[in-house]
Amino acid sequence: MLPRSLAALFVALIAPMAGAADFSDPDWPCIQRKQPHLSLAQVWSGPVPDAAAEDLARSAAIQALAEVLEQRRLPIEDAEARIAAFAEGRSPAEMTALFLATFQRIEAVRTRVIAGIARYAHKQAALDDQIDARRAELAVLMAAEVKDFDRIDAVEAQLDWDTRIFRDRQQSLTHVCETPVILERRAFALGRAVMTHMPK
Repeated sequence: MLPRSLAALFVALIAPMAGAADFSDPDWPCIQRKQPHLSLAQVWSGPVPDAAAEDLARSAAIQALAEVLEQRRLPIEDAEARIAAFAEGRSPAEMTALFLATFQRIEAVRTRVIAGIARYAHKQAALDDQIDARRAELAVLMAAEVKDFDRIDAVEAQLDWDTRIFRDRQQSLTHVCETPVILERRAFALGRAVMTHMPK
């Protein structure tokens, strides 16, 4: 569980959007609601993949295209063009298999990202504890009758450094927290693109 001081910082950062927050998992630091896994049905309105489609999804050609489509650096417009080119003469099972393979890749990346966010939050919690410990030590040093100014300077410098790192990481966390949602939207957009080319 995140320390109270760290949790308070998260609350302060997200206060304007508190309605979107999810506090059901005390280790989840993001504004966005935690959804550990996506289901195919959430982003795909086409046929439920059967055994034949699952076999086709493992084929080299479909896996190669799915690997390209999954890449976020590929604009959706370019992905749609590649899907359109692939769709020529393809069966419903092949098109379903293409999206299944793509979805599985996106979901695997998304799962790794969510696990990484949790690890990131725990590192932030450890750093937060370290900052609290340095503040406590500084308070003791400053209250001493005979002050060790060399140690005071060293602790102040380390406290300043730790605090700066904490804030920089916190800013990065805001971006990282958006990634699962971005991946979900990409999966939905690709599913819709595949559906437009499903044989009638």
